[in-house]
Amino acid sequence: MAENTQIQPAYCTDMDRTLTAQQAAFREATMPSLDERKSQLTALKRAIKQHRETLCQALAKDYGQRHCQDSLVADIVPCINNINYTLKKLKGWMKPSKRHAGLMLFPAKVAVHYQPVGVVGIVVPWNFPVMLSLGPLISALAAGNRAMIKLSEFTPATNQVLRTLIEETFQSDHVAVFEGEADAAAHFTQLPFDHLLFTGSTAIGHHVMRAAADNLTPVTLELGGKSPVIVAQDMPIALAVERTLFGKCMNAGQICVAPDYILVPKGQAQAFIDSFIEQFNRHYPGGVNNPDFASVINDRQYQRLCQWLDEAKQLGANVFPCHEKARSDAHHRLVPHLLSHVPPQATVMQEEIFGPLLPVVEYNKLADAMDFIKQRSRPLALYLMSQDPAAQQQVRDGTISGGMAINETLLQVAADDAPFGGIGPSGMGHYHGKEGFLTFSKAKTVLKQHKFSTTGLIKPPYNRWWQKLMLAFFMR
Repeated sequence: MAENTQIQPAYCTDMDRTLTAQQAAFREATMPSLDERKSQLTALKRAIKQHRETLCQALAKDYGQRHCQDSLVADIVPCINNINYTLKKLKGWMKPSKRHAGLMLFPAKVAVHYQPVGVVGIVVPWNFPVMLSLGPLISALAAGNRAMIKLSEFTPATNQVLRTLIEETFQSDHVAVFEGEADAAAHFTQLPFDHLLFTGSTAIGHHVMRAAADNLTPVTLELGGKSPVIVAQDMPIALAVERTLFGKCMNAGQICVAPDYILVPKGQAQAFIDSFIEQFNRHYPGGVNNPDFASVINDRQYQRLCQWLDEAKQLGANVFPCHEKARSDAHHRLVPHLLSHVPPQATVMQEEIFGPLLPVVEYNKLADAMDFIKQRSRPLALYLMSQDPAAQQQVRDGTISGGMAINETLLQVAADDAPFGGIGPSGMGHYHGKEGFLTFSKAKTVLKQHKFSTTGLIKPPYNRWWQKLMLAFFMR
């Protein structure tokens, strides 16, 4: 009787073959020169600029509605700025770092060399498929690596443009793109990469880390969580709303660092809500018909948000839509809905919202607001609205988060010369700028000994007088 054999899906075979090819190519060129790396980055920049219009069109198609300005500002311009900054700084990053050898190793010299790790796997979410695929790729290429990219199944139009862009710029044994459903992503994360970067939900992050553990693959997890905004007593409510509104409305709140809930001084919740509604209508008149406000990515995510909103209502929360034209089921569009008096057991107070719902919670003292945050999982971002230096220091030093912005939202992610990453349930590791280069590099210590060395003095036979003297000296 013939033996039963399970046929491997085509995507598995393609991924396996590509990884093997990239590993072989890396073994032939383990230390690309500065000029080679700069040439790759320059070619990538040229391709991004060439395809920027088709990328904007594809993103709008995948979402149903997403203004080109949002796509340029949030997806495309950050990639170009990242490349420009990397090209400027890369020579310095690649330079070996001199270290102190110490008297016992005299006259040896010690330096740390930054070597590529090999093949990097990049798993991309659907909310910013351009920036969150090409951004990590820029860091990986700067560090001298090759890369395989798994794109989200929820952005098929954008995926096709990205595939064309990558295939026109790189050979498949250098950079390759893959698509597919959850089973394809599961196989991808099980591959023996030299480093794996995953951007997505905390729940899926658990599975990714578990899969990578079988190969001892180092992971960088860019997750999410509930990023709070604290409005301090000294901050005018209208100004706090102004600095918060764009951060919540951009991409319809479908951002891992979007404000997730607001903490305002006692008695200020309704003032915050009223000001938010007034300012929203100034920036986005027409509600769901406004062309500048993005759709929720698909009906599945739209229904999730509507269910959470209905649940909060049923539990007694007060709900304030920002416009009378608040929902469009046919086009999965939802204007911001602010909520007050939300019971703690409501899902919007338990899970990352990732959409245009915004609970507003009152507090008595600034320390109470900080305690509210510290009793929950450490967030990816924390925002403070205050002009008071003492309050700024109190919150900065008294809370732990992946990143922080004072009197602004979102923009800390746009700093090219600063690391981005979470902590605990909001992530592990970081990239962007120099930290991205270091994440995808192996810091290799190289000791170089002189022809004449003092280390022979510590070798057997032991108990000689100079050895005792040396030991006494080094243990003083």
